[in-house]
Amino acid sequence: MACAFCTLPASRIVLENEVAVAFGDIYPVTAGHSLVIPRRHVVDYWGLADEERQACHDLLVQLKERIVRADPSVTGFNIGLNAGRSAGQTIFHCHYHFIPRRDGDVADPRGGIRYVMPGNGNYHLGHRPSPG
Repeated sequence: MACAFCTLPASRIVLENEVAVAFGDIYPVTAGHSLVIPRRHVVDYWGLADEERQACHDLLVQLKERIVRADPSVTGFNIGLNAGRSAGQTIFHCHYHFIPRRDGDVADPRGGIRYVMPGNGNYHLGHRPSPG
């Protein structure tokens, strides 16, 4: 089966460099949700070469500048990677999720990515998950 990211149409690419590309997520969780990937097919973050990590980082910086210039309501970002099936990865070509955030987009954003494990985001309320 062909990799959806390796066969990405050029028309979807919004930013690129020699080693990586950025494009809009087809199932965005917020306006501007983008993905950044290495051009080389590599399964996850742990397979990236240093040059690929840097190239992806460079595109994240450029995306941030582009998004905040176009939409001043953006006041923060989540950057996430899923590495492995148990971490939620469904397309096995390394990809960074770059998710613009706006004040008030959720009632209480504290905890951010800690919410990937239900009930663990509210650490600021004194919540301590039971061990094991």
